[in-house]
This record gives sequence, C-alpha cells and structure tokens, in this order.
Amino acid sequence: MRRLFMRCALFDKRLFQYINGRLHNRFLDFWLYYLTHLGGATFAISSSVLIWFLGSPSWSKSGAQAAVSLAISHIPVAAAKKLYPRLRPHLALPGTRTFRNPLKDHSFPSGHTTAAFSVAVPLILGHAEWVYSLLPLSLLVGLSRIYIGLHYPSDVLAGAVIGSSVAFATVALWP
Repeated sequence: MRRLFMRCALFDKRLFQYINGRLHNRFLDFWLYYLTHLGGATFAISSSVLIWFLGSPSWSKSGAQAAVSLAISHIPVAAAKKLYPRLRPHLALPGTRTFRNPLKDHSFPSGHTTAAFSVAVPLILGHAEWVYSLLPLSLLVGLSRIYIGLHYPSDVLAGAVIGSSVAFATVALWP
C-alpha cells in the first residue's frame, strides 16, 4: 500500500511539474491568471447570490442551491486543510512558477476548485444547456490553480470531487 501511495505521489508531482513548467506561455499566463479568480470567494459568492436574487424563478432556485452548496462545501475543505497540512507546491518544489502574492496556507484540497464546482453543478443541473460553458470554466479554474503553482493535481481533483458531491447532494435534498 505504501508503494502505491508513493507512486501516486510521484505521478502527482510529475504532472504538476509538467503543467506548471512546460505549458507556460504568454497567452496562458494572461488568461489562467484571471480565470483562476472565478473560483475565488468574491466571484463565487457574488455570482450565486446575484443569480438567486435577480434570476427568473428557475434560475433563482439554482442560484440558491449554488449558494448553499458553496457554503456547505467549504466545511470539508477547512477540515481537510487542518487534517492534512500539505505545503503548497511553490513552497515545496524549487523552480515552481508562480504569480504575484502566492498563498502560503495549506494546499490540500483546492478551495477555488471546490467553489467553482459547487456553484457550477447546481446551475448545470437546473439548466443543462449551460454544461458546455460552466463545466469547461470549472475545469479551467482547477487547471489554473496548478498552472500558477498553488496546487498539485490531487488538490484540484479533491476540490472538484468535494464541490461536485456537495452540489449533487444539495440539489437532491432540496425541498
């Protein structure tokens, strides 16, 4: 079991180094630096609350579900960050490319990715035609977190699983 864990950790590190090191170019530097903020607290909270209060009845319901999912999803994120205090890649791996003012708190799991999926999934479930816009944007938020040197791929995967799971549960249990 330990050997499997070590192989997974090595794959995680190598995939991080490929995305963070080899994919860099001016186009992606610009776009991924700004797209990463779609998973930030300001955008995630604002967008879900605005959809909730300003949307048509069906959009309003999806916005409320997104806001509740967003709030609930950060409970397991906060717990995981305390239980598994993983150093961010830019602090652990020399030569990591990062941008202005990189975060220094714990890496696992990605809160931005969790937020992106916890907001997108209820909107997609309520309005399936938006899957072609919202799913790629959520995936790009996750990719951007690796690209800018703040998360390992496993951090992003965990964030996507937490955000999506909480969102599916929120929608399923909605009265």
